[in-house]
Amino acid sequence: MTEDAVYMDYNAGAPIREDARAALTAALGVGNASSVHAFGRAARRIVEDARGDVAALVGGDPEGVIFTSGATEANNLALKGSGCRRVLVSAIEHPSVLEVDGDCERIAVDGEGVVDLNILARMLDDDDTPAMVCVMAANNETGVLQPLREIARLAHDAGALVHCDAVQAVGKVALDMAELGVDTMSLSAHKIGGPQGAGALLLAAGGRIDAEIRGGAQEKGFRAGTENVAAIAGFGAAARAVRFDAREMARVKALRDDLERRVRAICSDVRIFSAAAERLANTSCLTMPDVVAQTQVMAFDLAGIALSAGAACASGKVRPSHVLGAMGASSRDASCALRVSLGYGSTARDIDRFIDAWGVLYTRMHNTAATANPAA
Repeated sequence: MTEDAVYMDYNAGAPIREDARAALTAALGVGNASSVHAFGRAARRIVEDARGDVAALVGGDPEGVIFTSGATEANNLALKGSGCRRVLVSAIEHPSVLEVDGDCERIAVDGEGVVDLNILARMLDDDDTPAMVCVMAANNETGVLQPLREIARLAHDAGALVHCDAVQAVGKVALDMAELGVDTMSLSAHKIGGPQGAGALLLAAGGRIDAEIRGGAQEKGFRAGTENVAAIAGFGAAARAVRFDAREMARVKALRDDLERRVRAICSDVRIFSAAAERLANTSCLTMPDVVAQTQVMAFDLAGIALSAGAACASGKVRPSHVLGAMGASSRDASCALRVSLGYGSTARDIDRFIDAWGVLYTRMHNTAATANPAA
């Protein structure tokens, strides 16, 4: 990326924070955290300090923090290690939740992407098999926030456990595990400005889980394998830096709202998904009518702007987003969806650059279409 490049893909991964980079670098080459000599004790101190920092980020118990290779592993550990024979998963979950259990039951969402609590209640009432309910705090594509307190209440009243993938929400909204009532929560370092390759599963006080990776007593026996001390150090530093700041989120929201207002001024037909729901301040999932997302992403990349499509590309074929599909979006709208996600480095100049590029592409594509179909 060049110096004047614009980064608008924070939901994919935030640029590493300098504090996290420094902590990671300082921890490189330290001893094995399981060793009892001075080098090992120094490494263990780094890991335990980071454990406390990560727990504090979401009001968790340091004793319940299990460090993993990322949120994907944390989600897998939560679902596979719960001991529950029945898994209920919101239809808009990340694939690292949706694809863990091929027999999972999907909880429907409404047109804004919010879990339908009445449907969840009926699903829980219909079967008393020990269950786990999995609902993310905030969706990675639309930013929509879920009613976690109500979900946890319904689940616990039915004797079910609740797992929350909080990867996108942490640092952007206030989160407290105990106050929300969730039993397990997954986090990722690189979403908050830490290094890639580090994540955590947090257990509520007194919680237990069956290990999936065995062969050592690390992480209190819940996850065998030598801890990645350097990445964990960076994770802890990022956790200290990213505590929820309402004023910063208000600044980011103002940028996001300005972007959406200016896009609508260019094209009144633009669709902004989950605009009527409570959502993350940094996220906008919007369509450029009749221009496929891959074309948009490439055009923005050539303009020096990094962002993501709302549809995944697999094996050379476009597959509409399962999130937008679950919300009832047409395949046409889903194929034209783009995700803009802002963060701590975003500025008003970034929004100007985006609007300039969006307007140029929209005008060019629709002028081309009009020329090709003069009678339209």
